[in-house]
Order: sequence, then structure tokens, then C-alpha cells
Amino acid sequence: MSTSQGRPHPPWMERPGPAMRLAKGIALTVVVALVLFPMWTVVATSVADPQEVIENGGWVVWPGHWSFAAYADVLRGGIVTRALMVSGLVTLVGTTLSLCCTIGLAYALSRPRLYGGRFLLLLVLFTFLFPPGMVPLFLVVRSVGLFDQYAALVLPFLVNVFNLVVMRGFFQSLPTEVMEAARVDGAGEFTILRRIVLPLSKPVVAVVGLFYAVAYWNRFFEAIIYFNDQSRWPIGTVLRQYVIGGAALSESADATAASPQSVQMAVVVLATAPIVCLYPFLQRYFVKGVLTGALKA
Repeated sequence: MSTSQGRPHPPWMERPGPAMRLAKGIALTVVVALVLFPMWTVVATSVADPQEVIENGGWVVWPGHWSFAAYADVLRGGIVTRALMVSGLVTLVGTTLSLCCTIGLAYALSRPRLYGGRFLLLLVLFTFLFPPGMVPLFLVVRSVGLFDQYAALVLPFLVNVFNLVVMRGFFQSLPTEVMEAARVDGAGEFTILRRIVLPLSKPVVAVVGLFYAVAYWNRFFEAIIYFNDQSRWPIGTVLRQYVIGGAALSESADATAASPQSVQMAVVVLATAPIVCLYPFLQRYFVKGVLTGALKA
């Protein structure tokens, strides 16, 4: 074990040898293959020739003849197109409102001089430990007139306690000297939040925003309960119906050019592609945003 100024390094700080580096590389390769192989199989099946899908038992690893008939069948009917637009609208509006509410509440709870702040924090944590059940939430949504309204997919889930705690912990880790100097210069709390706190909190805002966006985009069960009109369903609910019923949801009378498995996989690709494309741009914020907020919380 190497030493620095007479003190030994912990084992995890030692430089790994060739055998350890090789083992890490093999393990990383296996993990990446296990993650990418199912994703590639879904994409390959969605663009495979219908006869080839049938001959391979419903799954194709590498299509011999590429065909986009499944995507044409899915998009021709209009159900998936409307569902994508609904999910995009709900995700955009819901993420924006949730971020505004979470940032405001997290900043207030992170201030040590907030009157009743500890009681309010305990009240918020109580909802995390004892979340409302489906029946009480259903009664609330019905009593306030949110049935068949897109607001039913946003307002009951406006603030997530986990995201709130992470963001509050990140705000508490920011240097208080800068904020105190701004107060001495006459800045109010809103000015401090807008000009000092938010510019320093881009990592946690990006991570929490992605968490909210994924949650809103994948929401499907609530639409089954709160919507009588199926044309207002988001993509998650439509995806569930396609997976259960195959190509039966297609409105096109000649939607037979693709196999049911290809149609299902095409809907899966369309439903997951927006979030998958968003992840690489926010990945670098994950470690700093989540770990800092969680450790301080």
C-alpha cells in the first residue's frame, strides 16, 4: 500500500492494476450489452418485414428487409398522433408548473428564519410517508370537477416530496455569505432566488425537471380513471392498450401491412424516443444535482 507523507491510502484510493481494469471493462461491456440489446430488439422488430417477424416468432434481432409499414399503420389512424400531442402538452405544462412550485417551496423551506418552517417541512414529509390512496384522490378529483380535464393529470401531482427534499438540500448547500451580502444591498427574497440561487442551481433544476418530465410523460393509469373520452388519452395509456390488444386500436381499415408485434414495438419506440433523446443532454447534471441535494437533505 502506497503512502503519502507517511500515511497509507485507503484501498479504494489505490490505482487499480491491469487485472482489475480488465475486469471493470468486461463488467461494463456486459452491462451495456444487457441494456442495449433489448432496446435494439424493439427497434429492429418495429422495422422488420411482417413475414420475417412471423417466421422468427415475433422478435427480430437484425431485419433482413426493412419496412416502416408498422409506423405508417400506427400514425395513419391518428390515435397515437393525438396521444403524443396530449402527452407533450401535459408534460410541458406539468413540468413547468411543478418546477415553479417545487423551487418556491424548496427555497422557502431552506431558509433558517422561516416562521413555522419546521412544521411545514414535517407536514410535507408526512404526505411522503402516508400518501393518499386511489379512492380519496378519485373523490377529490371528482369533487373539484376535473373529470375529463387534462388538469387531472397535473394538479394532483404538482409537487413530488422526493424532488422537493433533493432541491431543498441543494439550496442549503449554497454559500450563505452571498445571500447575506445581497440582503445587505437591499435585495429581497425573490431577487435573491432569481439572480443568485437559480443560476447556481442549474444541475438540480435540470435533474428535478427531468424527473417531473418522465413522470408526466409516463402517466397512464390516471387517464384510465379520470377520462371517459378515449381520444384524450396520453401516449402511456394508448401504449398500454396497444400492448394488450396488438394492432386492434388502429383506425385504419387496411392496417394489415405490418404484423401485430411490429405495431406494438413501433408504438413503444414512439413513446420512449422523446425521453431517451432528452437524457444525454442532462446526464452530466445527475451526479452533482442528486448527490449534493440528497447528502444535505
